[in-house]
Amino acid sequence: MKEANNQTGTRVLTRTLPNGLRVVLENRPYAPCVSAGLWVGAGSMHETAEENGCAHFLEHMAFKSTANRSAGEILLEMDRLGGHVNAFTEKDCTCYYARVIPAHLDRLLVFFADLLLHPLTQEEELEKERGVILEEIAMCEDNPEDRTGDLLSRAVFGEAPLGRPILGTAAGIRSLSRETLLCYRGAHYVPGSAVLALCGNLPEPEAAVEAVGRAFGAWAGQAAPQRDPRPGAQWQPERLCDEGSFEQTHLSFAWPGPALDAPQTTEAWVASMILGEGNSSRLFRRIREEMGAVYNIYSDVVSYPACGLFSVFAETSPRQAQKVLDALGEELEKLVQGGVTAEETDMAKEQLRIACLLGDESAEERMTAIGRSLLLRGRVREKEEVLSAIERVTPEGVNRLIRETMAQPCASAFVGRGVAKLKIPGIIRTE
Repeated sequence: MKEANNQTGTRVLTRTLPNGLRVVLENRPYAPCVSAGLWVGAGSMHETAEENGCAHFLEHMAFKSTANRSAGEILLEMDRLGGHVNAFTEKDCTCYYARVIPAHLDRLLVFFADLLLHPLTQEEELEKERGVILEEIAMCEDNPEDRTGDLLSRAVFGEAPLGRPILGTAAGIRSLSRETLLCYRGAHYVPGSAVLALCGNLPEPEAAVEAVGRAFGAWAGQAAPQRDPRPGAQWQPERLCDEGSFEQTHLSFAWPGPALDAPQTTEAWVASMILGEGNSSRLFRRIREEMGAVYNIYSDVVSYPACGLFSVFAETSPRQAQKVLDALGEELEKLVQGGVTAEETDMAKEQLRIACLLGDESAEERMTAIGRSLLLRGRVREKEEVLSAIERVTPEGVNRLIRETMAQPCASAFVGRGVAKLKIPGIIRTE
């Protein structure tokens, strides 16, 4: 067993079970509950075109029935556990998570193992859930923010795995066969591609690891070779428009960003804080507070194991859309030409420090941090490492990151009436 001490007096323990399942836990004796998460390396970025939507479909099916429990018995057990049990699927993973009192941990682990190791994908239940997922897709298509996010992914990555929607498409879900689902599950739901993370009141960490071993020791299988989720090495973004009849116009842009653990990741976070995160950011102050032209405008950084994105999003009325685009272009030009100041950099660094420290207080957020980090990085990234990286950021490093980022061609996705006629400011390279 590997152990790592941190400055909060807790211990992070990691262990790999004989079947390849990685276990990571952190004891927090003052916590009233335990947060648990089973992280599986099965997301939309791991799918072929024919498999698109499989990861999300399997997440739904896990709660339908198992060899030991009917759907009703699964729901009853969730209530008996007395905590919160749920799951989600993202582009890079699926997570089954729960929060329970310490006395129910062993029972929760057995329950999770039953969901994951003994699922039944009966044709009748599969068809019922297919209908549920089709309704979920329809709901997202009615949501312009969701449509913009999916459209931007396609504008960036095209037909590569990261360009496809997590839910899949309606046509794809209708044609998805039980055999395809089972083949995908067999390739990706294997112990070597999973992490079991625990954080909370675990007075006997060794006993907790043994409980995981008892519950999941019979899990077997070999992971399929991982495919590169990116398109070709050349960055070839597009401009995509959806002239949907929504009340608001949704505008989004994306540039290449740093991959997970890339040297400039923290500089990208600071640049995003200065540009569009928070009430003091440049975009918020100029376009919302001074112009009153938007309710929602922000920037974001997302990093995957092999690539990343630096993005900007805005929501406005159709009559204000061009004015918002022009103001956005002016702010980006100021950012590139004038750079960020030392004062802005220090404020953004302090915001990131506080976010890191506050996130460390929550057992649920800490479980997410250690579980996701071990799954995607192969190691736990400790708070001290994050704080040290923030401390090393300089205005010069941020300005260099901004110039390099904005010099790249930009992908864009616009959703709303008349968006195809909008003119993109010259500072934003489109090819």
